[in-house]
Amino acid sequence: MRLKNVPGSREVIGESRFVIHEPELQKGKWKEVFGNENPIHIEIGMGKGRFIMGMAGQHPEVNFIGIEKYSSVLLRAIQKMEEEELPNVRFIRMDAEDICNVFDKEEVSRIYLNFSDPWPKDRHAKRRLPSRQFLARYDEILKKDGTLEFKTDNRVLFDFALEELEPAGWKADTVTFDLHADEALVRGNIMTEYEERFSAAGNPICKYVIRR
Repeated sequence: MRLKNVPGSREVIGESRFVIHEPELQKGKWKEVFGNENPIHIEIGMGKGRFIMGMAGQHPEVNFIGIEKYSSVLLRAIQKMEEEELPNVRFIRMDAEDICNVFDKEEVSRIYLNFSDPWPKDRHAKRRLPSRQFLARYDEILKKDGTLEFKTDNRVLFDFALEELEPAGWKADTVTFDLHADEALVRGNIMTEYEERFSAAGNPICKYVIRR
């Protein structure tokens, strides 16, 4: 999907106090950024921030970091934070490939992937966020008992993600091919903008929760 460039978005991001501008300098020191010892959860590809800000509002005992590489999208999340500031949320503009340069070993307690780019061509498989290449990166930064949650409406991508688990050394705690039909799993579920749109159109939402 081609995203429209928003004039001035980079300047707004560069001046925002909600954005960590040199995240590599915080590696191993993220608790100092928040000023507490609370666990750190990250969302990779956070979009406009609806999910992560909803989670942060429900869980003030957790620190949340949203990662987004597109300036035009991150701008929308910043605007939401300006309207309703949450002390336990920070944003990073970066490519997910660089997360090991930003987070130290076992510094993260949970990772969220929501409606990630499917990169449908086979030659781009390693760019998919639930690929074994990315699972290896997550393994470096996630606590030993940490978990990763992935939601998508793309069944082909979800099947691929499931196939990647065993060769990458991960295992599934929970798997559903229709999240909104599962009373237990959907309880407390916060929908992203994409999730609301896709589920309203009748598309089933797939989700897994995995660990090593």
